[in-house]
Amino acid sequence: MEEGLKIWFDEEGDFLEIMLVGKGRGFFRDIGDDIWERVDEKGRIRGIAILNFRRRAEKGKIELPYRLNFLKSV
Repeated sequence: MEEGLKIWFDEEGDFLEIMLVGKGRGFFRDIGDDIWERVDEKGRIRGIAILNFRRRAEKGKIELPYRLNFLKSV
């Protein structure tokens, strides 16, 4: 499977998920305030999911407990 970043938004459910693909299986871990992180078997964060995303975005800002870095591998 090819690696990359997948962004998925369910408009009806107002649910956003951003995840790394191609790195094996994972599961969601609730971190509070309708936010979950997807982690792999070793506990590494592989993505994030946010419920009520549009409502939060309309307020102008969404706070996450992360610093994100996007690096392109060659």
